[in-house]
Amino acid sequence: MATPRTLRLNEADNVIIALDSVPAGAALAEGVRAGRQIPRGHKIAVRAIAKGEAIRKFGQVIGFAATDIAVGDWVHEHNVELHEFARDYAFASEAKPDSGLLPGELPATFEGFRRADGRAGTRNYIGILSSVNCSATVADFIAEAVTRSGILADYPNIDGVVAFTHGTGCGMTAKGAEFDILARTQWGYASHPNFASVLLVGLGCEVFQISRLKKEYGIVEGEHFQSLTIQESGGTRRSIEAGVAKVREMLAHANAAARETLPASELTLALQCGGSDGHSGITANPALGAAADLLVRHGGTAILSETPEIFGAEHLLTRRAESEAVGRKIVDLIEWWIEYAARTGGELNNNPSPGNKAGGLTTILEKSLGAVAKGGTSTLRGVYHYAERVERKGFVYMDTPGYDPVAATGQVAGGANVLCFTTGRGSAYGCKPTPSVKLASNSDLYRRMEEDMDINCGDVLDGVSIEEKGREIFQLILDIASGKRSKSELLGYGRHEFVPWQLGAVM
Repeated sequence: MATPRTLRLNEADNVIIALDSVPAGAALAEGVRAGRQIPRGHKIAVRAIAKGEAIRKFGQVIGFAATDIAVGDWVHEHNVELHEFARDYAFASEAKPDSGLLPGELPATFEGFRRADGRAGTRNYIGILSSVNCSATVADFIAEAVTRSGILADYPNIDGVVAFTHGTGCGMTAKGAEFDILARTQWGYASHPNFASVLLVGLGCEVFQISRLKKEYGIVEGEHFQSLTIQESGGTRRSIEAGVAKVREMLAHANAAARETLPASELTLALQCGGSDGHSGITANPALGAAADLLVRHGGTAILSETPEIFGAEHLLTRRAESEAVGRKIVDLIEWWIEYAARTGGELNNNPSPGNKAGGLTTILEKSLGAVAKGGTSTLRGVYHYAERVERKGFVYMDTPGYDPVAATGQVAGGANVLCFTTGRGSAYGCKPTPSVKLASNSDLYRRMEEDMDINCGDVLDGVSIEEKGREIFQLILDIASGKRSKSELLGYGRHEFVPWQLGAVM
């Protein structure tokens, strides 16, 4: 019988990872015998760990022994606890110049859409946005009416007419962080380079007023942006008719857009993970990190997010910050989230999810250390608020919740024109107007959900290097940005994943 495969990530680690399911009593390569059956992706003690002693993976603390743990024991929720401990932020101590292209290396390119404001799109949609939940149905009906009419067949350069609706816009404060987040998100989508044109539909009496948005952002209606309200248009049926008429007027302008060769420096990549498992932090996430480093080397931008899921690993980012000021912004975010979670009766370690734990992740520290690997090794150049437009090139961070649709919505609003999403358990996700590339952390998942997964990163465990897998991902990013459809696009995902962050009280 073959010896089950295991992996030690760092010499300082006192646990190894089961790459295969381990039967009880199995002899392992580390000279360890399993004390019981241990699931694939889970951790095994390789030396005795005394109660209260730190448990280390990635060379970092992921928790503390809740009881004495013997060599060969399964290390998971039943014998691991979490408590505060000091971390050395060492601000900017590992910052370095981004390498740029290698000697003789040609700049990477893709086929994209150059917009009037100079930004680059990877898709060419017409979007129907709702200002408030009260106008969501009308926005849906407008998009459905245009699509059902068959008229889009005459405009082959348009990727579709899609409604983006949400559950807020009223019953909220009219000033402060909550309102500002929604305004940034709405305008981030309305001005996104993956839209040729946008129609914003309101009710008329909601807190989130279209007229206020236009005034605060200096919006002038024209070929790119139009708006209407149901109350001023005369009700539901007349609003749908008016909306369809406005979209029909946009079609010629949108169809005139054509792909052209653009440098990869025009790409802004959103980095996401969801349904993670014990393999995510050793296969898909570091491979995506290698692809992000390649994009940065070619002058592009990569956005890491999900602040509750960097908790416990934030010191790895503060060390890579270009300055102490940038690094301290990360610490400030963590402190805000600790207070925010406590204020709402929660704690940051309510993460990982049940699925994450079933896949081998025990604590938020362990999950965060693996999640941060998506950000590669490039210097951290900037830290942004949720849905704030990202203007720095290179590797940057955006504050978002860990909930995938909310996090990705903020990144797209910030300007991400392509997105990569790693998963170990099998997250079903897609994103419009930004195409989403799905990366499976293990080969079993890829085989089970091949119609959903674009790349299998499980072969990293079979000898494919992280660097080679990173190059494969980077090439697919270029291909997807040039118009190749991702698996989630082929399945039709992306309309329901528009979920702006609702920060404050619903009143």
